[in-house]
Amino acid sequence: MLFLTSKLEVISQQKYTPPIILGNSGDIATEAIMKIAFNRLSGAFALAASLLAAPALAGSANAQESEGIVVYNAQHESLGREWIDAFTKETGIKVTMRQGSDMQFANQIIQEGDASPADVFLTENSPAMTLVDGAGLFAPIEKDTLDQVPEQYRPADGMWTGIAARSTVFVYDKTKLTEDKLPKSMAELQDPAWKGRWGAAPAGADFQAIVAAFLQLKGEEATKAWLKGLKDNATPYKGNSVAMKAVNAGEVEGAIIYHYYWFGDQAKTGENSKNVGLHYFKNQDPGAFVSVSGGGVLKSTQHMKEAQAFIKYLTSKAGQAVLKDGDSYEYAVGKDAASNDKLTPLADLDAPKVEASTLDSKKVVELMTAAGLI
Repeated sequence: MLFLTSKLEVISQQKYTPPIILGNSGDIATEAIMKIAFNRLSGAFALAASLLAAPALAGSANAQESEGIVVYNAQHESLGREWIDAFTKETGIKVTMRQGSDMQFANQIIQEGDASPADVFLTENSPAMTLVDGAGLFAPIEKDTLDQVPEQYRPADGMWTGIAARSTVFVYDKTKLTEDKLPKSMAELQDPAWKGRWGAAPAGADFQAIVAAFLQLKGEEATKAWLKGLKDNATPYKGNSVAMKAVNAGEVEGAIIYHYYWFGDQAKTGENSKNVGLHYFKNQDPGAFVSVSGGGVLKSTQHMKEAQAFIKYLTSKAGQAVLKDGDSYEYAVGKDAASNDKLTPLADLDAPKVEASTLDSKKVVELMTAAGLI
């Protein structure tokens, strides 16, 4: 700034020589000299303006380079933060996390379209990924990233990939039920014998993903019958943890939830799960459904390289180690990636084969609304 000021001062302080008036040609001489002076001053101001603008433009460019990526995170906030902190530490790329739920963000992304500020979308369950994919808003995941995840944990179209997984379980009151009295199949819970004895959280995305798997595996009529049984027999709760607490307190004998709620409580005080046992349906039953958490890159991103790098990190050995060593108790899905030692291995769950990319969340909402569950 001192330089610019001094340049202007030099120009403005130059000695002024009055025009020489030569009869009738004096007006012409005066005009010529004034034009020269004006041009010199205009040039100086233009130089000053360009030099002043240069730092601002450079600052703008640097800000754009350093602003990093925005992640719409529908995964558990603590897990999302662990992943982000580890990624930023390794790469130096800044990540801004916005927290929400699966369907909230999926619908928001569809509304925002190409104007979405999000670069990456992470979910707890795959139906929300399918919704965004169906709207054509994902960019293809890079092959190197897809190769880090087995085919059963990612959709065939390669537009997003699995980043973690959770297993459906039946939690039960150990003081009221013995193993021989447990349901052999999730479909048994629609029988009148189970009326008033079990609970679920039907309004949540977790349970709706389970229903979507049931629909894909058993068809619409069987799903309608099961939902009717759910309506007739089950006590609704607001969330998996609330349902588990109800089992622990003796309000109901059992509940359908995801496995990690039990493990998470056990790792703390165990006060909400001390009377609770875990029952895995296995036998490729719909009740053994393993829900895949997804990660995808929005095709509208202005930071494609960084966004792709983030998904690649999540599915890498380092990213999957966050699942093994952290306290999320979700399953790792990367190739040769180990899950937390306390978990029953994925291979032993005997889960049904479900194509994540065709789980029909819209149909599920329609059927559950018709059944009076949501």
